[in-house]
Amino acid sequence: MTRTLEWTVGLELVEEDGRTKAEAHLNTGTSTLTGHGSARCNPTDVDVPAIGDELAASRAMRDLAGQLMREANRDMEAVGAGTVPQHTGPGYGWPEAVQ
Repeated sequence: MTRTLEWTVGLELVEEDGRTKAEAHLNTGTSTLTGHGSARCNPTDVDVPAIGDELAASRAMRDLAGQLMREANRDMEAVGAGTVPQHTGPGYGWPEAVQ
């Protein structure tokens, strides 16, 4: 079976009061998922907005990827297939900045 699909991912970033918030939206054509992420600038660090954008965006996409994996696991279980073992490890950056 051959098939071609196009899924669209959009990313919105908003910076205010030293905090960058990101939303990643995945549209599969039949469903939409939204991932969230944030980052903040440590008051003692040099303010480099691109770094906050990168951190918040990556965290939103990681959240989105986790949601997509959980959905795939539910779908596999529904058809009687085994699921992929979940990996949990340390996060990146400051824990209080991760949503």
